Amino acid sequence: MSSDLSLQKVSRHFGETRAVDDVSLDIRSGQFVGVIGRSGAGKSTMLRLINRLVDPTEGAILYEGRDITALKGKALREWRRDCAMIFQQFNLVERLDVLTNVLIGRLAEHGFVSSMAMRFSDEERAMAIQALDRLDLVPQALQRAGTLSGGQQQRVAIAKALVQQPKIMLADEPIASLDPANATLVMDGLKTINREDGITVLVNLHTLDTARAYCDRIIAMRQGRVFFDGTAAQLTDDVVRDIYGLEGLREFNEAVTSTSVHSSVLA
Repeated sequence: MSSDLSLQKVSRHFGETRAVDDVSLDIRSGQFVGVIGRSGAGKSTMLRLINRLVDPTEGAILYEGRDITALKGKALREWRRDCAMIFQQFNLVERLDVLTNVLIGRLAEHGFVSSMAMRFSDEERAMAIQALDRLDLVPQALQRAGTLSGGQQQRVAIAKALVQQPKIMLADEPIASLDPANATLVMDGLKTINREDGITVLVNLHTLDTARAYCDRIIAMRQGRVFFDGTAAQLTDDVVRDIYGLEGLREFNEAVTSTSVHSSVLA
């Protein structure tokens, strides 16, 4: 049985820097995958390669056997709809209300004129309200997005991704700027969507405790390469030391001390 998402010897160079270096991965549908590693390890670049925000220098990315790296125009826009991206900095229009921000996730389904006019159907509005309800944000639907807390804005971003009806969700450090309580709400939201909808989730994380609590599979990157690929139980202290190195481990421990996330969905 072939994997649903496959990276085949994928590299991305920025000048002399090999941000992603000969990465091969197979990810099955419905997995919740955490990607860890030091800053500059290649985590963000790898997610952007999958979403085609940047193109690989070498290698290919396949989804259900289809070459994603060859897509252009409408086909590429459809892939970005099917492969939703959630960013660390929320990527919302702060002056617009929450409901409209979520509905922006539907624009890939619209022609140019209706997109410019922001015309949405009653069915789409109902879809957006349902997405907000799943993330406990219906009371904030008519508030300007810029008035919300960081944790609320990140959950709005998840709702916006959800209405795209994606097959994959990519989340690039979605809790890096959040306090522990809001980080937990965001991670619980992603995990619930993964479990209930069967959507594949790849999330870059900066704390090991979070990866161990939520992820079926953990991938660790170091200097652009996959250094570890396994379960939380297989991620021993010795492996962690090898991933982060002495200096990186000190940074990591400081991050764990400042941001500790515990799951409320795992019983």
